[in-house]
Amino acid sequence: MSLSLNTNIREFCIEGRFLDFVIEDGYKLKGFLIKTVEGEFYVKLAKNLRINFDWKLPKGTWLQVVGTKKFDHKKGTFKFKAERVIAKNSDQEKVASVSPSPLHPQTKPAKTQSILVCQKSDCMKRGGKALCQALESELRKNGLEDKVTIKGTGCMKQCKAGPNLIMPDKTHYTRIQASQVPGLVNKHFGSNNQNRLSDVAKIMTIFAGV
Repeated sequence: MSLSLNTNIREFCIEGRFLDFVIEDGYKLKGFLIKTVEGEFYVKLAKNLRINFDWKLPKGTWLQVVGTKKFDHKKGTFKFKAERVIAKNSDQEKVASVSPSPLHPQTKPAKTQSILVCQKSDCMKRGGKALCQALESELRKNGLEDKVTIKGTGCMKQCKAGPNLIMPDKTHYTRIQASQVPGLVNKHFGSNNQNRLSDVAKIMTIFAGV
């Protein structure tokens, strides 16, 4: 493995069975536990991976994890941070991925659009977690996972109207539920995208009444 500028940080690639998620504050995904031939390890997920990670990942799934590890001198152990996680299923389904590590500079990836989703507790309690899962699933179903990303944000100042999200064209939606995601994605990214702007007001009226 090559070294980064910090000699305590090294790249790693491990494979093993997914054991369970590690959750903080009851809803924040921080990482997961994996069992390898060398034992069980906690792997922290990079922030830009957490929002896209498949919450429906079955326990026991064989994973390949690539990232960086840093030696903790106080504990005498390594801290692992994942930059790419791939499920080694029969169809090689990708669970989550990001751009290649800066340790190996490559061509700059194409610009993607972003859906902003509030990650504060009020929105999460009102269905924000299920909303993120539904968005990720619907984007993947429509082949948009490489063109559209889901990014968590801080408070959007409309807590009582959560969950809140903002589409790439800056349209702000409130009280969005997982069941409404297919229609929302179709309106903004479907084949009839040219007519989308004329329909935005209609969609907002429908969703606001939920």
